[in-house]
Amino acid sequence: MKEITKQQYTARRFLEKIVVNVGLGRLKGQANFEEKVLPEIAKEIAVISGQKPANRVAKKSIAGFGTREGDIIGLQVTIRRSRMDDFLKKLVAVVIPRVKDFRGLELSNVDTNGNLNIGFHDQYVFPEINMEKSRIPFGLQVTCVPKVRNRVKAIDFYRSIRVPLKK
Repeated sequence: MKEITKQQYTARRFLEKIVVNVGLGRLKGQANFEEKVLPEIAKEIAVISGQKPANRVAKKSIAGFGTREGDIIGLQVTIRRSRMDDFLKKLVAVVIPRVKDFRGLELSNVDTNGNLNIGFHDQYVFPEINMEKSRIPFGLQVTCVPKVRNRVKAIDFYRSIRVPLKK
């Protein structure tokens, strides 16, 4: 593997923040959700990101989804500055290569504002998570938000830090 220079990973010049989201839709139906399941997921997200996640609540009730206003429907962490640099390094060098049958990220994962959205089916691709101790599988989404809202410049930046985008 080629040596990656520190300049290539100075994401602070280009990225504003990285947001990690976990939706709790299906997990909400489990018994003892707020006492056992939610703290377990929050602990694992804190281990992955290095920060305690914030609860996201439903703004209004939607009968089709079985949610009431004020229900916890997700967890979110916003990572900035040096933690963002470290998280991006780990994401590109360790986490993405651990995804099974990975063939590169589609260019459609970068939206018109330059945000890179990466979804993971389970948290086990992160090296901090021990599969034997983790009892609750959940998916998560990582969004990289650039300072410059330009898709072309964002794609060039992501390629320069070796994010595996398809051609």
